[in-house]
Amino acid sequence: MKKTLMVAALSGVFATAAHAQSSVTLYGLIDAGITYTNNQHGHSNWQMTSGSVNGSRFGLRGAEDLGGGLKAIFTLENGFGINDGTMKQGSRLFGRQAFVGLASDQFGAVTLGRQYDSMVDYVGPLALTGTQYGGTQFAHPFDNDNLNNSFRVNNSVKYQSANYAGFKFGALYGFSNQADGFANNRAYSAGASYSFAGFNLAAAYLQLNSNGATSGAAFNSGGAVSSDNTFFAGRQQTWGAGANYTFGPATAGLVYTQTNLSSLNGISQGASGVSGGVGLNGSSAHFQNFEANARYALTPALSVAGSYTYTRASIEGQRPHWNQFNLQTAYALSKRTDVYLQGEYQQVSENSLVNANINGLGASSSNEKQVSVTAGLRHRF
Repeated sequence: MKKTLMVAALSGVFATAAHAQSSVTLYGLIDAGITYTNNQHGHSNWQMTSGSVNGSRFGLRGAEDLGGGLKAIFTLENGFGINDGTMKQGSRLFGRQAFVGLASDQFGAVTLGRQYDSMVDYVGPLALTGTQYGGTQFAHPFDNDNLNNSFRVNNSVKYQSANYAGFKFGALYGFSNQADGFANNRAYSAGASYSFAGFNLAAAYLQLNSNGATSGAAFNSGGAVSSDNTFFAGRQQTWGAGANYTFGPATAGLVYTQTNLSSLNGISQGASGVSGGVGLNGSSAHFQNFEANARYALTPALSVAGSYTYTRASIEGQRPHWNQFNLQTAYALSKRTDVYLQGEYQQVSENSLVNANINGLGASSSNEKQVSVTAGLRHRF
């Protein structure tokens, strides 16, 4: 009888221990390259770059099994420049991601912290700028649709569903955290994707309220988006959809995105007019992006990828047009290390407000064209 009781007690202890199993993983990616640009502020330039394709980062990812298909999860991810060792994303310690939450195998995950919006989660993987096949320098002008993660959402609560036979969906809300300004710098987004028989379809929506100085209210720097804003506006509405199809070693896709801005006071990324960006006068603006892309695995180790993006905009009575061609080839030296060579050509026309500016590089001077070529090395751990 005593032996039976002892076995039962030990069994209970071991079952509890099994339910409490946890793991923490250190991971990261380092992307270093040498980039030539034909015109940066009127001069050609050779420079060492970090994150020409994928931003260099390291992080901690953990999970604890709570039993019954439920687990506690967290991610803390730092972004840094490999060329000088400095922290990115406004010098934040964990600027890329920082969240904790609960995840269920059956119902999905709820997380809280600094997180990606639904445009990044759902539409981004269908555009080359949101993947390893193009990344930073393939972004649409000013990364106006945030497919390249120019900003994350602070103070956010996020839900992502489980995978229901290829269908996934999710939503996010970023609080302003201001007692007397509920809508002063808040954000919300939603999206969905569906995969079947080689097809991948996705759509998403993002809205930011008061993510810049607006009349009647001071900018709330503790709100949903701060220090990494793409635009400083009273309201930003971005939506997009995309599709791609994989057949054998090839994948081809199309992406359309649109961003509408009201009370636009400035664009933070480099162009003419104001140092570090474009100063504007509180007017409305509109961007549309059309991207066609493709990639092909020539061998298990060697891939080629390319895209063409046409962007048209309306900004303070001017209607600039951008044409950008992108091409990349990458060779895997191992499962974790690869070398790449990529180039971009951008032309902007029909305006006197902005100059050519490949994302992540300094703007050209009076030239309407800009060309860049990068040779780089990526290592994952």
